[in-house]
Amino acid sequence: MSAHNEETPILIEDGSSTGRSPDTGSPEEGSPDGGSIVLEAGPDAAGQRLDQWLAGKLGPDMSRSRVQMLIRQGAVKIGGQLVIETKRKMTAGERVSVDMPEPEPAEPQGENIPLDVLYEDDDLIVIDKPPGLVVHPGAGNWTGTLVNALIHHCGDSLSGIGGVRRPGIVHRLDKETSGVMVVAKTNRAHKSLSEAFADHGLTGDLKRAYLALVWGIPMRPTGTVDEPLGRAADRVRRAVVPEGRDDARHAITHFTVVERFGEQQKEFATASLVECRLETGRTHQIRVHMAHIGHPVVGDPDYGHAFRTKANRLPEPLKGQVKAFPRQALHARLLEFRHPTTHLPMRFEAPLPRDMEELVDGFRRL
Repeated sequence: MSAHNEETPILIEDGSSTGRSPDTGSPEEGSPDGGSIVLEAGPDAAGQRLDQWLAGKLGPDMSRSRVQMLIRQGAVKIGGQLVIETKRKMTAGERVSVDMPEPEPAEPQGENIPLDVLYEDDDLIVIDKPPGLVVHPGAGNWTGTLVNALIHHCGDSLSGIGGVRRPGIVHRLDKETSGVMVVAKTNRAHKSLSEAFADHGLTGDLKRAYLALVWGIPMRPTGTVDEPLGRAADRVRRAVVPEGRDDARHAITHFTVVERFGEQQKEFATASLVECRLETGRTHQIRVHMAHIGHPVVGDPDYGHAFRTKANRLPEPLKGQVKAFPRQALHARLLEFRHPTTHLPMRFEAPLPRDMEELVDGFRRL
């Protein structure tokens, strides 16, 4: 908690560094880690956007997106008046007050969040992750994550990863992707499983299979997408990129068509249930690769946007089901690996979650 509070704001003149001494550049006592600060806009601020100006004044630890969130949450006032417009233009001489949030704890805290545990021993735990659960704490998701749940569930059985009692995340699923995950509870298990996932099963026993409900019916019943992935324009999404680009990462997805829907009903949009097996493990790999070959995952908000109108070609009640489905229809069905201590092969499967099963059933009735 900062030594400053609402009664003792920090006044920072435009042109000096926020929370730092102009002479030494070292942090002053009570730099903005909670409490309230006040800044005064100098001549150079005139015409700048509020979020841009504040991000520059609050230093490298406060991103522009975080500043925008503070503004929208009502934490910023200009001349005593609440401002929630991030694009508002600044005027020289204005005084801007910011209610700074309390700093987040350095380590995640345990939370009593229900888990569907498929297997657990002293070395690892295997769970069926539900859709909507973020795996690891991060910006905007410091609580309510799988890591918070595991810290509470495992308790003292966590012997420590890197000297800290926390679960060892060796692979991740997107927030809205459901299915099987394994998490290490010891340093030894973490090292062994991390090496297996880094190798992607090329020389070991690791296997991963996903079920994806995708738009359209692939021309071939089986196929392989071998296309490198890199950053898209917005830096959050991924895209197929030229192989020689600096951020290009090798990515291979094998797919098999399990079921076809609507192929006999030409007036309706078609879809397929596809099993995807990963030879590599890149961010959003299945979602990007399936969209790249013209069969994006149903409900995918990032890579299936152009196919949203496909639902209009479906009969009710399926059309309503698809439009109301809140996520990408992707599920981690199978995970196989060798136990890091016993070295025995382990195999875990998770059935489709109810929402995706009902959606697939709707397509089966076409």
